[in-house]
Amino acid sequence: MPLYLLALAVFAMGTSEFMLAGLVPGIAAAFAVSPAQAGYLTSAFAAGMVAGAPVMAALARSWRRRTALLCFLAVFVAMHVAGGLTTSFGVLVGTRLVAAIANAGFLAVALIAATELARPGRALAVLLGGSTAACVVGIPGGALLGWRPAFWAVAALCLPAFAAVRWIPDTPAGREPGDLRAELAVLRPVAGVLLTGAFVNAATFGVFTSLAPVASGVAPVPVVLGAFGVGCFAGITAAGRLADRWTGRVVAIGGPLLLAGWVAAALAAAIPVVLVTLAFTQGALSFAVGGTVIARILRLAEAAPTMKGAYATAALNVGATAGPVLTGAAGNPFWVAAGLVAAASVLAVLVPGVFARPPRVRTAAG
Repeated sequence: MPLYLLALAVFAMGTSEFMLAGLVPGIAAAFAVSPAQAGYLTSAFAAGMVAGAPVMAALARSWRRRTALLCFLAVFVAMHVAGGLTTSFGVLVGTRLVAAIANAGFLAVALIAATELARPGRALAVLLGGSTAACVVGIPGGALLGWRPAFWAVAALCLPAFAAVRWIPDTPAGREPGDLRAELAVLRPVAGVLLTGAFVNAATFGVFTSLAPVASGVAPVPVVLGAFGVGCFAGITAAGRLADRWTGRVVAIGGPLLLAGWVAAALAAAIPVVLVTLAFTQGALSFAVGGTVIARILRLAEAAPTMKGAYATAALNVGATAGPVLTGAAGNPFWVAAGLVAAASVLAVLVPGVFARPPRVRTAAG
C-alpha cells in the first residue's frame, strides 16, 4: 500500500507536468501574455526537473528519508496552491520552477525507498505507472478543469502520500551518509547505461509531444494519445514483471522491435489504423525497454545508496527534456526517435552491464 500511495503522488506530479499542454491557452488569456510566453512555464518545469534530482538528493543526503519525502511533498503542494492563487505571471513561473525541483527530489528519494519495498523492476513499474497514467489523464483533465482548479486538484491528489510516508522504511537513526565524492565516482562506470536510458526516454517523450499535431487530420487525436498512454502503462507493467529476471532479454528483443516500430511509423503514419496501432505498441515497447534500463541503473549504482535514485531520475529527465527539442526541430519526429533508439541499441551492446542478468537481491518485501 505505501508503494501505491507513493505512485499516486508520482501520478499527481506527472499530471502537473503533462497538463500544461492543455492549459497554455487559458493561462495566456488570464495573464494577458502570448502563448509563446505561457510556454515558459513548460521550460521552467523542465529545467527544474533536470537540475532538481541531483541537487536535491545531494542536499538531502543527511536528512532522514521520511523527512526528505515530507519536505519535498509539502513544497510541491504549496507551490500548486500558490500557483492557483497568484495573479502574477512571474510568480507563476517561479512556482513551476520550484515545484519541478521538489518533484525531482521527491522522485529521487522515492525510488530509493521503493527498492526497499520491492525488487527494483517491480518498484520502478509501480512508481512510473503513475507517470504513464498521467500521460493519459494530464492533458484532457487539465483542459476540462481549467487552469486554476487543475493546480488545486494536483495539490489534493498529493495529500494521501503524506500518510503513506509513515510506512516508508526510514533511514536508521544515527546513520551518517557516505562520502559524496565516492558516490559521485559511481557515475563513471554507469554513465553508458544512463545515456542509454536517456536516449530511449528522449525518443519516447519527443514523439509524445509531437503526436497530437502528427495525428491531426489522420485519426482522432484523443484516440491516438489514449492508445499511446495505455501502451505506456502496459509496457511499464510488463517491465515490472520481467526486468528483475530477464534484463538482457527485454533489452535485446524489445530494443530492435522498438527501432523497427519507429521506422514503420515514419513511413506509414499517414494511415489511420497504422498510426493508432503503432501508438499503442510503441508506447508499450518504449516503457518496457526504458523502464528496464532505468531499473538496471538502480542495481548498478548500489555503491551510491543516497544518490542512485537521483541518477535514475536524471536519465529520465534529461531524455524527457531533450527529446521534444530534437523532434521539434525535425520534420518527422519518428525518424528522430528511430535515430535515438538506434544510438541506445549501440550503447546497449557496447556498455558492460546492460545485458547482464542482475544479481539476486533480497529486499524488505522478501
